[in-house]
Amino acid sequence: MTTGSQPILLGRGPTDAFLLPAMANRHGLVSGATGTGKTVTLRVLAEAFSDLGVPVFLADVKGDLSGLAATGGDAPKILARAKELGLDLAPAAYPVVFWDVLGRDGIPLRTTVSEMGPLLLARLLGLNDTQSGVLEIVFRVADEAGLLLLDLKDLQAMATHVGDNAAAYRTRFGNVSTASVGAIQRALLGLESQGGALFFGEPALDLDDLLQTDASGRGVVNILCAKGLMGAPKVYAVMLLWLLAELFETLPEVGDTDKPRLVFFFDEAHLLFTDAPPALVEKIEQTVRLIRSKGVGIYFVTQSPLDLPDTVLSQLGNRVQHALRAFTPRDQRAVAAAADTFRPNPGLDTARTITELGVGEALASCLDAKGMPTVVERVLVVPPRSRMTPLSEAEKKDSIAASVLAGHYGRTLDRESAFERLQARADTREAQQPTARAGKSQAERLIGSMAESALRSIGTQIGRQIARGVLGALFGGKR
Repeated sequence: MTTGSQPILLGRGPTDAFLLPAMANRHGLVSGATGTGKTVTLRVLAEAFSDLGVPVFLADVKGDLSGLAATGGDAPKILARAKELGLDLAPAAYPVVFWDVLGRDGIPLRTTVSEMGPLLLARLLGLNDTQSGVLEIVFRVADEAGLLLLDLKDLQAMATHVGDNAAAYRTRFGNVSTASVGAIQRALLGLESQGGALFFGEPALDLDDLLQTDASGRGVVNILCAKGLMGAPKVYAVMLLWLLAELFETLPEVGDTDKPRLVFFFDEAHLLFTDAPPALVEKIEQTVRLIRSKGVGIYFVTQSPLDLPDTVLSQLGNRVQHALRAFTPRDQRAVAAAADTFRPNPGLDTARTITELGVGEALASCLDAKGMPTVVERVLVVPPRSRMTPLSEAEKKDSIAASVLAGHYGRTLDRESAFERLQARADTREAQQPTARAGKSQAERLIGSMAESALRSIGTQIGRQIARGVLGALFGGKR
């Protein structure tokens, strides 16, 4: 068991590879072809951070990480590797909380539409620049009117309202085209049909629930059961980006510490950047660069370093590279790119070694105490201590039910928000119109209409001032 701020042993070779906890928030990369051992390395890192008392968040995209919650270390291959490396492997189970956006294989993980914001939501909906601009207007109108956007029906109602009153908003915000509003509504319907509506609502995730330790001081491993999300990769990517953005906006600055406050693993990291607009990539790069001062370490797990933009790749100080194949020109470029990211070892041909690594072998380079990368070393990755095989359905259900968080997030709330208030306004107008205007002359109706318009304008101005104060309290001034 790793204790205090003791270095984490990643692998053994001519020179052992250690990850220093004080440098763990300088981020990292675990890469390699399918079947070369990336998932085992991710598991080893998650166990080590938990032993240090550092909470972990990771996505289980293949459904094979649930065994972290069960005692392992007794599989023949694990025992053989431990003996080969001269390790006294103590089997262990880890404190695990299972989360699931779809609410089937874990505690429901939700956010509100307002907390996600228009930039990430536009990415989720696949909107172009013009449509994204209209979505920004929808959010702005809701904020200024004090209308809460909690779930998808709130956003659908708000988009309809803005479309129906486009002329009233055009002077202040610019053109609001019917076509753009229609595109937003169609995208929302598509998202709803994919189960995306389950992600939006209340109770929304409290980030403090990801930062827990158990009674013995070990960090809780938060596992997002993402196997079902792989059919909707944009939902998966945007959800993880939202979590990262919320952590960045919410956590206080802590500076340099002896270990991270949280370690966040992005598996299938290429999905974060595929077809992402430049503005979003810039936001991701900025967040990765700055979030380490909040005590958060980010580790990208992907097949090739080429999957990540150079601006992000340059910030990943700790590297574990499993085998890559060099069958095509792109493969060869990936091998060369991976080799170039390491500090050279005079006794090792890095590029050639990458193609020769066996399963469970890796090239490793981590930051030393001065923040400089160590020379690359070929190592055998240490084995995990938890169970390699996944939990059974019964075991997972028992684990979920035993969590103190299940009762809180297992119920849904639907308090008054934009949908209900806009519906109430429409019902009131419809009920008042026949009696209020009955028997009036055309002139009387015209005067009444003008007075109603003036009162509505005054009310909007007052409401706008109140809304700013209310929304500032609700959302911490973030939106």
